[in-house]
Amino acid sequence: MSHTFEELVAKQRAADEAHTRVEQLRAAYGPPAQERWTGMQSETYETALRAWRDLARDLQTALNEYANHEARPRAEIEAEVERAARPAGQEGP
Repeated sequence: MSHTFEELVAKQRAADEAHTRVEQLRAAYGPPAQERWTGMQSETYETALRAWRDLARDLQTALNEYANHEARPRAEIEAEVERAARPAGQEGP
């Protein structure tokens, strides 16, 4: 499947948002090894973690396909996508 650069940026943003959600849940619930989570908390966290993992995997696959199609280094494209996906005015990773 051929992807556009804009699709890659959208996938990066979705993965970033999912990662942020996982971090928010971990901060709200406390470290899983130190805090006793309720069943609902565990389920919510696991669902968010799976969503992040799936989105990140889909992004990596799309990056590989795009890099192969464009005959460019994957790392170069990944860096461009990450820069383009950042909110306006945000610097760094």
